[in-house]
Parts: sequence; structure tokens; C-alpha cells
Amino acid sequence: MASGDFYLQKKVNQGVEKEEQSEKELTVEEVSLEVDDGVLYGTLQLPGGEYLLESKKHPVVLIIAGSGPTDRNGNSIVSGENNSLKMLAEGLAEGGIASLRYDKRMIAESSGINTSEAKLRFNDFINDAVGWINKLQQDRRFSDVYVLGHSQGSLIGMVAVRQSNADGFISIAGPGRNIAQILERQLSSSLPGELKQESFRILNSLKSGETVADVDPKLNSLFRPAIQPFLISYMKYDPLIEIGKLSVPVLIVQGTRDLQVSIEDAQRLKEANSTAELVIIENMNHVLKEVSADPAENIAAYSKSDLPLADDLVKVINEFIK
Repeated sequence: MASGDFYLQKKVNQGVEKEEQSEKELTVEEVSLEVDDGVLYGTLQLPGGEYLLESKKHPVVLIIAGSGPTDRNGNSIVSGENNSLKMLAEGLAEGGIASLRYDKRMIAESSGINTSEAKLRFNDFINDAVGWINKLQQDRRFSDVYVLGHSQGSLIGMVAVRQSNADGFISIAGPGRNIAQILERQLSSSLPGELKQESFRILNSLKSGETVADVDPKLNSLFRPAIQPFLISYMKYDPLIEIGKLSVPVLIVQGTRDLQVSIEDAQRLKEANSTAELVIIENMNHVLKEVSADPAENIAAYSKSDLPLADDLVKVINEFIK
């Protein structure tokens, strides 16, 4: 089979999955995509019930997870299991919209990719997304292909949509600033004087495309030499410029309880693409759950897999696509 082809191991309502999904009558296919340096793995969520009986094609959404060790379901070894992206996929399927969510390279089941941290570039994430989009476009079961990016996945999705001619784009909790600007703001408020100045020295060097060999051990988590080339490649992309290039329908969704991305970020994205639709969802946090103003409750939601998604999120996306 040629590089880039799907390997579909159908697990359609069989065994454990059948028991878990019998109430919703949803259909799941485990899928994989060959790329130059390995294989990526994901889950194709298909509509069930009445929609499964229809002969017409269905729209499909490629769901791109956020930064760090976040898997296809929205779970992280750092913050815990919330199943936000899994719930989103199931909610869309109940309304007749298919979706594909996947483990990004070096994450979870896709960790076998033959590359190292030092060789990773932001373009790798973009190319992977384009590969999945191309395969969904070739699948005769689907009509339109949309791309949904959460957090860092928003920027990845913006670029991938334009490179693949996808039919629409959805940004959820997508930053409206370059990663260098984000880091500057975070470090400015969290580091003491000398360490702050050192971090700005490194950032300025990276923004100019130059790596820094001598890094204070206290800054290794952000600026260790192995990850600097990735940061340089990441800084080349500005979400305001990228979303402004899109001519397809665009939906921007932001929650009012998001501790990581602000409503101002969403407004900046909207201003950069005047035709985009902006929806603010009350009380939704960064992992798409409904929480109160209590910061402790907000953080706790990152590891609550039984907490439902914020009201209206699935409805808003469903209405945009249909």
C-alpha cells in the first residue's frame, strides 16, 4: 500500500466498543496514516442511528489537539484525563457529523515516529494535518472536510486548511498572538529580575533565528537547546496573518472561563478575518468544560472525564457546518 494510505481496522460496534457505544449507536474506526518518518494513529467517529441509514454523504471534521503531551481525546499526562475531544467527536456524530481525531507525532500511540525532539519542527505538525485532510477528501463517504483546531491546534489548522483547500475552519481557544509574544507575557509576570532578563535574551535570539547554547538550568523546561529549533520554526507563524489568509468559512469559539487563552485573543482573530463568525460561550474553560469562577474548580476540570462539555459548544459547531 502506498505511503499516506489509510489502514482501517474496523471496530464497528464490536466487543467492548459495542457495549460502550450501544446507547448512542455510534460507529468507530481505528485509522492510521503513513508519513515520511513513521505512522500516525487516530479515531474516525462516524454518525450512527438514523444517520447511518441515510445514503447521502456526511461532512467530516479533522480535530487537532493542543500543545504538549495531549492525545487525540484531549487528555494529557500533565493535567489529566478530561476526554474533551472525545466528547466533542461523539457529540458531533450524534448530530450527523463525522470526525477524525488523532495523536500528534511523538504523542501517545503516535510516539513511535522516527524523529527526535531536536529534529521536530512546527511544519511537521502542519504537514501531518494536511496528510489527514487529503485522505478525508478522498473518502467517498464524506462531503465537505472541515478542520477544527484546539489551542495550539488552531494555528496548525489555519495553515493546513489553506495548504489543502479544506472547506472550512473552526478555532476553539486559539491564541491570537505569536508564540514569542505569549512567552514574553508569561515570563514577564512569572520570573524574577535576572532570570527574566535572561529569558528575554534567549527569546530575542530565537526570534532572529539564532539558537543559544548557554541556557540557565532553571530555564531548561522552556529553552533547552534541543527544543530551540522547534521554537524558532513555531515563531515564524503569526495566527493573525494566517487566519487573515483564509477565504473559507471560519468559526472562532472562545470560553469566558479560559485561564490560558482570553476573549481578547478571540477578538484579535476575528479582527484579522472580518468574515469570520465569533461565538463566546459563557463559563467554558480551556478544556471545553463548564465551570464557575472558582480557579480551583477550573483546574480540577482538566482531570474530570465525567464532566460534560459546556452547553452550546456542539450546537454552535453543528450549526456552523450545516
